[in-house]
Amino acid sequence: MDNNYYTEKIAPKGKNTQEFSAQDKSEGDKRTDSRNDNRQKRRTERSERFDKNEKRNNTQNSCEADEVKTNPPESAAAMVEIIGIRFKDVGKIYYFSPEGVEFKQGDRAIVETARGVECGDIVLANRSVPESSLVTSLKSIIRKATPEDERQLEQNRRKEKEVMQLFSEKIRQHNLEMKPIDIDCTFDGSKILFYFTSDGRVDFRELVKDLAAIYRTRIELRQIGVRDEAKMLGGIGICGRQFCCAGFLGEFQPVSIKMAKEQSLSLNPTKISGTCGRLMCCLKYEQSCYEEFLRTTPKVGAYVETAEGRGIVEETNLLTGILKIKLDKNPNAPITVNKTEVKLIKDGQIRLNRDEIRALKNLEDN
Repeated sequence: MDNNYYTEKIAPKGKNTQEFSAQDKSEGDKRTDSRNDNRQKRRTERSERFDKNEKRNNTQNSCEADEVKTNPPESAAAMVEIIGIRFKDVGKIYYFSPEGVEFKQGDRAIVETARGVECGDIVLANRSVPESSLVTSLKSIIRKATPEDERQLEQNRRKEKEVMQLFSEKIRQHNLEMKPIDIDCTFDGSKILFYFTSDGRVDFRELVKDLAAIYRTRIELRQIGVRDEAKMLGGIGICGRQFCCAGFLGEFQPVSIKMAKEQSLSLNPTKISGTCGRLMCCLKYEQSCYEEFLRTTPKVGAYVETAEGRGIVEETNLLTGILKIKLDKNPNAPITVNKTEVKLIKDGQIRLNRDEIRALKNLEDN
């Protein structure tokens, strides 16, 4: 094919081949230069951004390095000094900052509480604990108790006995269905707390007015439950010992009918309830051991295999591990074997029936 013919066909109309080629080359050079300029511009922008980020990272790393150098180790900075104070003979322990004052167990301190200024007994001497273990921020003590503070405390105790007598008289005068339990005067006398029990709600507004007119201070009446009543009054349990709640339990632990069932106790209310009319606190003491026994011992109703054949567990002794099993082949002659001598096929379940729940529902805390 003729080269001129091919050139004329692709060249624009009215222009020769040389003019087209020169113009095309010029335009191509311009586009190439433009692309090169754009690439160079983008490279410059990326380089500037990289330099800024590098500078910022270096500054941040420098700051972090300074913090590492200036700040003490976390283990050393997170320790705080505390003391434990109890305001009742067997009450909850509250933690305070001793503010550099050395305390011994048995000392007393004056502190600010939510109820006002109080004087408490030191049950935990100065010690350091991790700050992360504290639930709330520590309050500081006001001062170590002085002999004058001790005399003021004794004076408050005598006053509480007198207030208790008047409280009982006022309840009778107002014909209120409530039983006075205890009186608690704050150390600075800014508030008097009256504790009572009642089967229902009581309208004691007139009673509060009478008490406030007599003592000229803040009056607060608190209705408490039967467990708190037993803790405050104290007494001797069916075991012949002092009530656990009044002797050493700082806080009540939840107790349920299921615990008595799992411990194979007779569900007789008089056998498993305390003087307060609720489930005995001591059911909680060995519950963890019984739970471990139940994990390794077939329950009543479990289907097991023994050396003499298969059968159903009728009785269990969690402490000794002895099982009484009714065999399928001879149900009238049950056998007794150790739990280590049987193979569990299907375990049983510990359940309360409706009659038991209905009869014992008042023994649990409401």
